Amino acid sequence: MSIKDKVFKSSPYITQNLIVTAYNTYQYKIRHGGMYRSFRDYYARVDSLTEPELTKEIDRKKQQFFNYVKNNSKWYKSYSFDELNSLPILEKDDLINSLDEIKTISEKAGLISLTGGTTGASMKVVYTKTDMQERFAILGHFRAQHGYELGKKTAWFSGKNLISELDINKGICSHYDFINKIRFYSTFHINSNNFNVYWKSLNKFSPEFIVGFPSSVYEICQIADSRGLRLDKKVKAFFPTAETVLPQHREVIGRVLGCKLVDQYASSEGAPFILECTEGSLHIHPLTGIFEVVDKDMQPSEEGEILVTSFTTHGTPLVRYRIGDSIKLTPSESSCPCGSLFPLVQKIEGRSTDYILSPTKGKVNLGNISNSTKDVKGIIKFQVLQSEINNVDVLIVASKAFNTPQKNKFTQALRERFGSEVTLNLTIVDDIPTEKSGKFRIVKNLLEK
Repeated sequence: MSIKDKVFKSSPYITQNLIVTAYNTYQYKIRHGGMYRSFRDYYARVDSLTEPELTKEIDRKKQQFFNYVKNNSKWYKSYSFDELNSLPILEKDDLINSLDEIKTISEKAGLISLTGGTTGASMKVVYTKTDMQERFAILGHFRAQHGYELGKKTAWFSGKNLISELDINKGICSHYDFINKIRFYSTFHINSNNFNVYWKSLNKFSPEFIVGFPSSVYEICQIADSRGLRLDKKVKAFFPTAETVLPQHREVIGRVLGCKLVDQYASSEGAPFILECTEGSLHIHPLTGIFEVVDKDMQPSEEGEILVTSFTTHGTPLVRYRIGDSIKLTPSESSCPCGSLFPLVQKIEGRSTDYILSPTKGKVNLGNISNSTKDVKGIIKFQVLQSEINNVDVLIVASKAFNTPQKNKFTQALRERFGSEVTLNLTIVDDIPTEKSGKFRIVKNLLEK
C-alpha cells in the first residue's frame, strides 16, 4: 500500500469523500477541458452527415491519423500505410515490451492509462490530452442521447478499491463526489452477506443513472430479485462498462432497477467505439476507428476476433491491434430504424479466450455458457473453470431456491453444452472473488495459461 493510500484509509470517512471529490473534479477538468466542447459539437454534427459526407470525413480522419503515426512513432516509421492489411498485427506483448518504440510522447507529457489485466499482465498506454478529451466527448455525446449529463445523480460501480471490510461492517459501501453527484461503490465486497448494505445505500441515494461493471450490478439485482425486491425509485438508464453484456444482465437488471441497459464497447487501451442507439441497435462509430473482423486464420469474416485501429490513440498508436475480443457483424444490407448510417453489430461476444474447450463440442463460448442458467432458479452467480480438457469445475453462489431439481436442470444444461466426455464438478460456495481489477469472470480457461 502506498503512502497516499495509507493516508486515505486512515482518514475520517467525510475526509475521504472530500478527497474523492477533489480528485474526481481534477480528473474531469482534464478530461472535459481543452478541446472537449469542440469535440462534443463535432460528434453531434456528424450524426446527420450524408453518406458521401461521412465517407469523406472517415478518409480525412484516417489519413490524418496515419500521417501522424508514420511521422512520430519509431515502431511504424518504416511501414507504408497505403494498404491497412499489409501492416503487421500489433500484439499485447508488443505494447508491454516495446511501448517506448510505439508511443509518440513521453509519460510526463501525456496521460497514463492502465488496463485491468483481467486476462494477463496489466498494460500501460499513454494518451495525449486531446485524445482523452475526444474519447470523453464521444462518451458524453452518447450518454446524452439517453438522457445523461454530468451532475445528475449517478451510482458508479468500477474497480476502485477504496472500501474495507471494517467500512462494510459500519454500513459503508461507497464514497461520494459532492460536486458531480457521483457515488462510487466498491465492487469487491458485493455478496449475499453484504447485500443489505448496498441495497439500503442505493435506495437512499436514488440514482438517476448507473455506470459500471454489469456483473457487479447484476449480482446485486439477482439477490434482490431472489428476495422479490425492487428499487424504490426507477433508474433511467444503466451504462455498462469493461465487461461483455449478457442477456440475463438486461433481463434481471431491467426488472429490478426498472431501467433500460444501454451498451457500449471501448477499452482502456483506446479501442474505437461501438455504441447502442436509442432503438437498441449496436453501431460501430466509423469516425473513431476501424474494426477488422477475422477468423482463426486471420482472414476477413462476418464473425470472429477483432483487430482494431483507433483514431484517438495518437499517444500510443493502436494499428491493427489484437485486443482479444470478438464480435458478430449484422449483414451489410441491414438498416436501423434510428436512421444512422453507421455499420451495425449483431453481437459483442467479448474476450476470445472466454470459452471452455470440449473434446466433442469444440469451443463453448461465454454467451452459450451464460445461457445455461436460463429457467434455472436460485443461482446468484457462478463461475466455470477448466484446467484439464476433460474436467470442468463449476462454483455456484446460490439462494435457497437452488434445490435438487434446479441443480439437475443446471447440470443438464451444462452437459448439453460441454458434452458427455467432460466431468462436471459442481460446488456450492459462499462467494466467488472478483479479479484484481474488480471485474468478475464467468469463464476462466486455465488451459490458455
